[in-house]
Amino acid sequence: MPDTIGLKPSLTEMQSVLRTWLFDKALPIWWNTGGDREKGGFYEKINLNGTPCDIDRRTRVAARQVFSYALAESMGYEGETDPAIRQGLDWLSGPARNPDTGLLYATLTPAGGVVRGEFDFYDHAFAMLAYASAYRVRPQDKGLEEAAVFIRDAIVRTFSHPVRGFEESNPRTLPLKANPHMHMFEACLAWIDAGGDETWEKIAAGLAELCIDKFLHPQTGALREFFDGDWNPMPGDAGRIVEPGHQFEWAWLFLRWGKRTGEDRYIQAAMRLIEIAEDHGTDHDRGVTVNELWDDFSSKDDKARLWPQTERMKAYVKLAGAAKTPEDRARAIARAIDGAKGLRLYLSTEIEGLYRDRMKADGGFEIEPAPASSLYHIICAIDEFNSLSV
Repeated sequence: MPDTIGLKPSLTEMQSVLRTWLFDKALPIWWNTGGDREKGGFYEKINLNGTPCDIDRRTRVAARQVFSYALAESMGYEGETDPAIRQGLDWLSGPARNPDTGLLYATLTPAGGVVRGEFDFYDHAFAMLAYASAYRVRPQDKGLEEAAVFIRDAIVRTFSHPVRGFEESNPRTLPLKANPHMHMFEACLAWIDAGGDETWEKIAAGLAELCIDKFLHPQTGALREFFDGDWNPMPGDAGRIVEPGHQFEWAWLFLRWGKRTGEDRYIQAAMRLIEIAEDHGTDHDRGVTVNELWDDFSSKDDKARLWPQTERMKAYVKLAGAAKTPEDRARAIARAIDGAKGLRLYLSTEIEGLYRDRMKADGGFEIEPAPASSLYHIICAIDEFNSLSV
C-alpha cells in the first residue's frame, strides 16, 4: 500500500518537471509559433520541425487556446498571455461568428472563410468555457459574460431536447452524444466558479442527472457515448462504445459536482468510472490509458492518444481530495503520478514544447504534427496535478 510520505519526492519532482516543460517550452512555442500574427487566430497544428501547419481551423482550437493562456496566467506564468487571449477572443467574435445568428461557425479557412458553418454543440461548449476562463483573469470585462450567456441562452432556446439535455442540430440529427454534454457541464462549472448567474447551476444539475440516468450503464456503471432520440443507447456497435478517457473526465467533473452539492451518489459514480477506466481501460505494461473498449470491457482500440493520460491525472487528483482515509489518498496520489508518467511519454520530442498525439499498440508513436487542441488537456492536467500535496 502506498505511503503518503514516501510519495513526496516522486510527486514533487514530477510536478517540477511538468511545470518547467509547460512554462519554459510549451506555452512560448504555442504562442510564438502557434499564434498566427498575420491572419489572426491560431494554427491548427505545428509540425515536429517547428513550422506551423496552415490548414483549415476548427473554432474549438481558438477557444481552447484562450482557456490555456488564461489558465497559464492564473498559474503564475510570466510569459505573454494577454496577446494570446485577445487574439483568440478576436477570432471568436470576428471570423468565427455568424453575423446573422450570433453563433459560431465550426471550421474556417486560415483566411477566415467558412468551411463548415452548421451549429456544433461541442464547439459552443468550448466557447463558453473560453469566456469563463478569460473572465476569471479579466473580471472587469462584462462583455465576456454577456457573450457566454448569449450562446448559452441560444442553445437552450433552439437546441433543447424535448425531455432533457440538448440536440446536436435543429432539425434533429442522430446520434445524440454524451461528449458535448460533458463539455457543457465543464463550462457550467467554470461559470459557477467565476460567479455566473444561477442558470449555470440549473443547467449543470440537469446534465449531471442526465448522465446518471441515461449515459451510465445501469448494471456496470460504465459511460456510453452515443444515443438515439430518446436517450437509449444507439443500436449496434455504436451504442456499445466505452472511452476510458471520458470515464476519467466525467469522474473529474462528478467529483467536483459531488463536493459542491454534497450528494454522495456523484462521488460513488465517479469512483466506479475511475475503477473501470483504470482496471479495464489502462494498459499497465505501457503505462497508458487506451482509446476504446466495448461495453463488456473487452478491447476495441488499444492505441492510446495523449488526452486520456491527462484525464487520468485529473480524476485521481480529485479522488485524492475526496479520500476518506490516508490510505485511499495515498493510493490516488500514486495513480496520479502514474498518469503523469504516462503523459511524459508523449512529451519527448526533438523540439521541446511539442508533443506526440497517438501511441500505437506496440508503444511507438505516429510521426505527425502536434495538434494545438491538446494544449488545453495538458495545461489543465498540470494545473490540477500541481495542486496535490502530501
